[in-house]
Amino acid sequence: MLKFLNLVSSWVWGVPLILLLVGTGVFYTILLKGLQFRVLKFSLYLGLIKRKEKRHTAKGDISHFQALMTALAATVGIGNIAGVATAISIGGPGALFWMWITGFFGMATKYAEAVLALKFRRQNKRGEMSGGPMYYISEGLKLKGLGLIFAIFTAVATFGIGNMVQSNSVAIGVKETFGIPVHISGALMAALTALVLLGGIKSIARTSSILVPFMILFYCIASITILGMNIQKLPDCFFQIFKGAFKSSAAVGGFLGSTLIQTIRIGVARGIFSNESGLGSSPIAAAAAKTRRPISQALVSMTQTFIDTIVVCTMTGLVIISSGVWDSGKTSSSLSIAAFNQSLPGNIGGLIVTVSLILFAYSTLLGWSYYGEKAMEFLFGERTIRLYRAIFCLLVVIGAVSSLESVWVFADISNGLMAFPNLVALMGLSPIVLKESRKYFRWL
Repeated sequence: MLKFLNLVSSWVWGVPLILLLVGTGVFYTILLKGLQFRVLKFSLYLGLIKRKEKRHTAKGDISHFQALMTALAATVGIGNIAGVATAISIGGPGALFWMWITGFFGMATKYAEAVLALKFRRQNKRGEMSGGPMYYISEGLKLKGLGLIFAIFTAVATFGIGNMVQSNSVAIGVKETFGIPVHISGALMAALTALVLLGGIKSIARTSSILVPFMILFYCIASITILGMNIQKLPDCFFQIFKGAFKSSAAVGGFLGSTLIQTIRIGVARGIFSNESGLGSSPIAAAAAKTRRPISQALVSMTQTFIDTIVVCTMTGLVIISSGVWDSGKTSSSLSIAAFNQSLPGNIGGLIVTVSLILFAYSTLLGWSYYGEKAMEFLFGERTIRLYRAIFCLLVVIGAVSSLESVWVFADISNGLMAFPNLVALMGLSPIVLKESRKYFRWL
């Protein structure tokens, strides 16, 4: 079964999907005249400084900043540490360049997703906003069946990659670092998750608004400290990145060597997996934002991909490359730990990476809990929300104490399958994205 699931996963996350995801970003970059480059500074101002609408007439549940932090909670995860390390260990330093490419084009995709999520959102019986691909597919494209398919894939991915595999990663990290048994950390995690979920999106957003900035700053400060210690190596790092992006890497030491196609594929795949642009998850959080115009939150949502890939993933990549251990034969989080330990005394580097992994995984669990809630609401109505939350918290415990290789692969497949109906909608509804954007930007 595991062999079969791995085969299916390789098909789902194969070259066709990667080309579609990147191609959609390129399409929107051209359609919107490079909007993500023109207004990035203003977008960061809206999300990180201005934070919320001044008028009380704006509809929604949470502020721009809270919507951004909720989406970042789900996307800034294990992939930013272990995923980047895997990409570099397989594809060499050049893989980081192709992660950047997915980030820059993915910003345009993320913008379009948020425009549509806010355009087609609606208020449920509880007075909360509901939106995302399942709504703009059903109401924008008038394809209710395709919207249902997206919601089903989202629900499955939520219980797997958004829940059990995250709690399992936290439990293992806590056990290895602090010696706490997995069942104890699993129960504690479930209790903390339940306390947050009881308050709905506002509680999730408040928690994310505290946790996400702290964990990103903690990780980036540690990374910048190491890069400052290795500052003389940075010019060579960038040389290796740009050279490796367009030239096959030769086999050195434990490094198996990489063809150019392999470097591009792993870099793009890991970049997309990290920032989730085009997969359709983050617009579910964007739809809850308190705003009068879809464009303002879309600009804020766009910065999520920038922060995730261009900032956090770059920190990991530069630390690994500057440490000189990228070709040691290690991969995943083991390579990241080795890179941090190379520059910091004792096991401080390993502790920083482990704590960051724990925080990143737990934040992903919280962010995805909201995505799953909205998918279940779309499928079965609001009456199922309490039951969903109870099951979600129970699975946190089960995930912490279980062996989840098959669950991880199955959830990975569902995560990838979310992209296909979402990309159909993004292409089919592009005239609406352009029309809404032209109302806001005269130069379009």
